[in-house]
Amino acid sequence: MHVLGHELVSDADDKVRLIRDRLKATSDRQKSYADLKRREIEFSVGDFIFLKVSSWKKVLRFGRKVLKLDRIHDVYHVSILRRYRSNPTHIVPVEEIEVRLDLTFEEEPVQILERYVKVLRSKSIPLVKVLWRIHSFEEATWEPEDAMRQQYPYLF
Repeated sequence: MHVLGHELVSDADDKVRLIRDRLKATSDRQKSYADLKRREIEFSVGDFIFLKVSSWKKVLRFGRKVLKLDRIHDVYHVSILRRYRSNPTHIVPVEEIEVRLDLTFEEEPVQILERYVKVLRSKSIPLVKVLWRIHSFEEATWEPEDAMRQQYPYLF
């Protein structure tokens, strides 16, 4: 009976070793694929870069559109940085934004671009596509028309 226990332990040890070897081979293969795309990048103080970030959903507070900036991290991995080559078409006029102490700022609608009525089972919801100050046409958002009329009557 003692020999059977030894064989069982030896067999389990062999299987663990086999699994470990296969995991290492898979990891090495994935690393070799990643290394093909990897490139050495070096930045110096004063260099201009592009930072790839994803946008956050807006926060509605007191019926006004407010964007929160307090979740913006101040440390980034080098893989999301891209070297910037100077191009005069990239110059964007900077408008001053008043950032509050709680790191929020209020968005201001500029224009209504489109209207749409979303039909649900039991009701219809009129929506308007709003162009916001300091944003491009691609960043316009669909908002409920009633809320926009109430908050920003000058748009209508």
